[in-house]
Amino acid sequence: MSVSARARGWTAVVGMVLACAMTVLGAGIAQSAPTSRPETFNFFSGIPGELTHPGGSLPGSNDFGCRPTAAHPRPVILVHGTGGSQQTNWGAYVATLANRGYCVFAPTYGAIPGAPWPISAIGGMGRIESSAAQFSRFVDRVLDATGARTVDLVGHSQGTYMPTYYLKYLGGASKVSNYVSLAPLWRGTLGDTPLTPITRQLLGDTELPICAACTQMAGGSSFNALLWRGGSPYVPGIAYTNISTRYDELVLPYTAGQVPGRPGEQVRNIVVQDGCPSDYSDHLAIAGSRRAAYMVLNALDPAHPVRVPCAFVPPLTG
Repeated sequence: MSVSARARGWTAVVGMVLACAMTVLGAGIAQSAPTSRPETFNFFSGIPGELTHPGGSLPGSNDFGCRPTAAHPRPVILVHGTGGSQQTNWGAYVATLANRGYCVFAPTYGAIPGAPWPISAIGGMGRIESSAAQFSRFVDRVLDATGARTVDLVGHSQGTYMPTYYLKYLGGASKVSNYVSLAPLWRGTLGDTPLTPITRQLLGDTELPICAACTQMAGGSSFNALLWRGGSPYVPGIAYTNISTRYDELVLPYTAGQVPGRPGEQVRNIVVQDGCPSDYSDHLAIAGSRRAAYMVLNALDPAHPVRVPCAFVPPLTG
């Protein structure tokens, strides 16, 4: 073979190697750069998704082909509140997290069995023990699909309460790293008010029609005592962030969700109005507030904090 022929051969080989390298690099860039989706901070912004894709998932969520990156190695599971679903509760969160490279997942749990749509989109109604079992299966599915060792949880309302049963009684403690709660109710919906003993006397642990979980969330219920077994609602080894609002009309008082941690428990308590009196988030609006959402981002990735904005936030919508 002549020198010129060998040169041409090496040139072709080098060209092929460079082409392959560029292909791999391009694929890596395409995978790591998330698709930009509109970020709408309004509690009700997920409802159109349920109307257009009944029983489906918001764009950017529940992609079981998603692979966590080194920057965000844990999938984030969004846990809706009473009456919510994987779409209706999370219009302000799926795009916010997916745009930043997180693998985002959201189940609908506790829906009335066999109910047709749209009743099937009303979750959080069943007994919390059953909901926690459903949630356990969902977490395992996410871990199996993504190859991650643990997940992070972001819950709202009942979604801050139900997972505790999973952690304490269904083997979930080793599968969760961060537990971020919006409008948490650790001491129950009537955690420490003059109405608490009255409610306990009138209802006890009686299941309400349609919403079996509702009385389980009441302050003083036997289920609440179950979550507090051992003297705390927290599980050592998990980092907790509680984000509450002073204008919560369902968690009374709002401090029922601001329980300090004991030695060995990692707990941070935040009130959205601290440093921002123009935020009028109530129980629903806190899940549609940009301010609260950016607090969640910082709780999930404290090593790379974002500036938390302060702006007028109306009640109900966020």
